[in-house]
Amino acid sequence: MLRPSCGAEFIFFLEEKTMKEQLEQIRAAAKSALNHAGIEQEIEDLRVKYLGKKGELTAILKQMGSLSAEERPAMGQLVNDAKQELEALIATRKKDLKAAATELKLKAERIDITLPAKMRKQGHLHPLTGVTNDMIDIFRSMGFDVVDGPEVETDHYNFECLNVPADHPARDMQDTFYLAENLLLRTQTSAAQIRTMETRKPPIRVVCPGRVFRADEVDATHSPVFHQMEGLVVDKGITMCDLKGVLEQFAHEIYGPETKVKFRPSFFPFTEPSVEVDVTCSECGGSGCRICKGSGWIEILGAGMVHPRVLESCGIDPTVYSGFAFGIGLDRLTTTRHKISDIRSLFENDQRFLEQF
Repeated sequence: MLRPSCGAEFIFFLEEKTMKEQLEQIRAAAKSALNHAGIEQEIEDLRVKYLGKKGELTAILKQMGSLSAEERPAMGQLVNDAKQELEALIATRKKDLKAAATELKLKAERIDITLPAKMRKQGHLHPLTGVTNDMIDIFRSMGFDVVDGPEVETDHYNFECLNVPADHPARDMQDTFYLAENLLLRTQTSAAQIRTMETRKPPIRVVCPGRVFRADEVDATHSPVFHQMEGLVVDKGITMCDLKGVLEQFAHEIYGPETKVKFRPSFFPFTEPSVEVDVTCSECGGSGCRICKGSGWIEILGAGMVHPRVLESCGIDPTVYSGFAFGIGLDRLTTTRHKISDIRSLFENDQRFLEQF
């Protein structure tokens, strides 16, 4: 009776020993493989291999049915211990690999703060804009306001109110961009002066900077799109002496106090009397050069006393009030101030040219 019993116990002992050995072998192999895994995907593959539904530890649990009821708890505890140990190792290895990857990334992306920073290019004002702003500052310092007007104007404001009759050459289609019979692109900013005189009562002191349009051929000194700044003063007792004083002050501010100013008689339909204004050449100082064509002078603007008909058309009594007006070509002023030989350079947006300013 004892021999069969001893034999049965011996068989259970051998099965238990075999399962323990298998468990130890699985544990050792899994730990070794996890410690040598180099990427997170390898760790995940090992987790499935050992702890998955069809994993090796699961296979050990399935063999426990051959053990006695007394031996199963002990063996089950060993399997659970092994499982927990491998799960902890897997979590640790994943954390270590993630930390190592982060460290490598930080090293690769490390910024050396001792190196000079990369300089970002900073834009600046266009030379034409800079000159316009300077002129606005000059005239504001003399008490002028800045007004604006539409670029698309009517024939009434662009010509009729400025004493330009219907048969005047400036109305020709070859000189003016007409959009409709009585609608056009303004040929001067004087239209803004008319609108100002219609809405304000004297005293009036304004400048009107802006873009104007004329059907000119493009060359080194002409463009169909260019810029003007026109000024207007209307008050009691305004004379040519006031006009001369304002324009001389302007010339000295722009070109320097040594600049001389010359007034020449001229004709404009909206002023009477009218003058052309020259200044000594900034290139040669008046001695004569290719810029001023040997004359020593450069024409910068036209001006004159506001024609009585213009005042009347705006509802201002010319027997009580008088005024003067002037118009300055901003493009020409910019080219002479910065010694630019070709007006087209102002509109071509060539960065190599603009970076000089």
